[in-house]
Amino acid sequence: MDSTTEVFQPLQADDPAVVAGYRLAARLGAGGMGRVYLSHTQGGRPVAIKVVRPELADDPAFRRRFRREVEAARRVRGAYTAELIDADTDGAPPWLATLYVPGPSLTEAVARRGPLPVSAVLWLMAGVAEALQSVHAAGIVHRDLKPSNVLLAANGPRVIDFGISIAADLSSYTATGSTVGTPHFMAPEQATAGDITPATDVFALAQTAAFAALGEPLYGDGIAPVVLYRIVHEEPDLSRLPEPLRPLIARCLAPDPGDRATPAEIVEWCRRQLDADAGADAGADGGGGPAVWREVTGPEATVPGPVRTPVAPSTAPLTLSLRPARRSPPGRRRTALITAAAVTAGALVLSGLTWLAGDRFGLGERAADTPASTPGPVKSARSTAPPSSAPPTAAGSHRDRASRPVPNASPAEGAVVLSPVWLDGKNSLSLREPMLRKDRTGDIRLDCEDDADCALQSDTSVFLQMFNGKAASLAVCRHFLSGASGSAYRTWSLAAADDGTEFCVKNASGDIAVLRIQVKQTTLREAAFLQLGMNVWREAA
Repeated sequence: MDSTTEVFQPLQADDPAVVAGYRLAARLGAGGMGRVYLSHTQGGRPVAIKVVRPELADDPAFRRRFRREVEAARRVRGAYTAELIDADTDGAPPWLATLYVPGPSLTEAVARRGPLPVSAVLWLMAGVAEALQSVHAAGIVHRDLKPSNVLLAANGPRVIDFGISIAADLSSYTATGSTVGTPHFMAPEQATAGDITPATDVFALAQTAAFAALGEPLYGDGIAPVVLYRIVHEEPDLSRLPEPLRPLIARCLAPDPGDRATPAEIVEWCRRQLDADAGADAGADGGGGPAVWREVTGPEATVPGPVRTPVAPSTAPLTLSLRPARRSPPGRRRTALITAAAVTAGALVLSGLTWLAGDRFGLGERAADTPASTPGPVKSARSTAPPSSAPPTAAGSHRDRASRPVPNASPAEGAVVLSPVWLDGKNSLSLREPMLRKDRTGDIRLDCEDDADCALQSDTSVFLQMFNGKAASLAVCRHFLSGASGSAYRTWSLAAADDGTEFCVKNASGDIAVLRIQVKQTTLREAAFLQLGMNVWREAA
């Protein structure tokens, strides 16, 4: 990387400012699965946030694969992997966070300086093989190991996207029966739709190492079918490789997966070779150590710091005393300063925690007519507010609109208030206790399972939607619901509903409720949800 600017790009107008509580500091790039951003943990550690492309998120099959791969990737721990630390596979859109690796990809390093020295290639192979040991121990086959998925940190290589990027490839390839992966770095069994095993990753590791040593793909350039034909039917020309690398790479490229070296054998072979080649001044790593590696990775870019949390300006008046201050003894002044600093720090920490809770879990997004002191049946923030799958906060986003007061919002006097509440395809609401239910036994359900529009559905209650911005109140709902009965009113399409839309609801016991949509997400039907405010008047019909 020649400059920080090339690595860390400023956020664009269509980029979110926050993803599930992670404030974004810069854009790192984009790939087949989505955009990648720089953010930080609460402790200030840099992380890479990958946000899935909308067209992939719309694919239920991708969602299932992505969920499966992320759960497996959570188990991977290793010195040469970029650890997965957070993810929401059911989000809108889905996203994941890995530890940020400050260094170029192998592709970028080779483009910048050309082929790597032999010692650096050996160190690269040993580190990637050790990473594969961790990945395979978690029951994962990477299936798309290639130079762009190997990052070169100052203290060695890091393997990324283990088992995850393939979920995106499957979405676009399986429908046509094509192979999955990057053609130039596939194994023969991938190209012929054979069995995929850990030995498949070993073949890709050999091709990746050959690319590092040659500066180009081992099987040459060309369109995918031509390259795949060479991989399956032709012997690679290893004479172009430096002689010390040939025996190991030849074994890793064996056509029969059972004849290939294991990752543990690769690590041992590389270490022995490095030790044997070490000169008197080269050290135990045979010249593939800090000096050579720094030249390979290039100058390290300065990572931008965390984005500061917005702090609301204080409304308290600032009072200045014009009286001269009396001098205190040094010890007393020092004690006073320490005490003042502690009080200030405590206030800042409390403010920060309050913001984090509100931003991450939806606290403070009370319905406009809900008093702050209103007790409700809400047990915790997570029980009703959207989890980290809520859409990223950005100007004009659903959460931004939902936090604004709804025009002409009716007072909730005499009502039991539940707000905000999260309704999806797994839970339900009831006008009686318990109002929020973890199963589908309540009065009100969100139904997106058939081919019709997502709808509110009930076996016991009737619905009416308010149109043209008309506000629902107890009196309005009592009037309109008096003539609503029968199955026609038990299912109500959400096609014409948006944020701020209100519904009147009445059950068989004469309880009346107003539902107010704060956030609606029904585009991704598999992950559809409503964030609602609900006021209930018991036996009010």
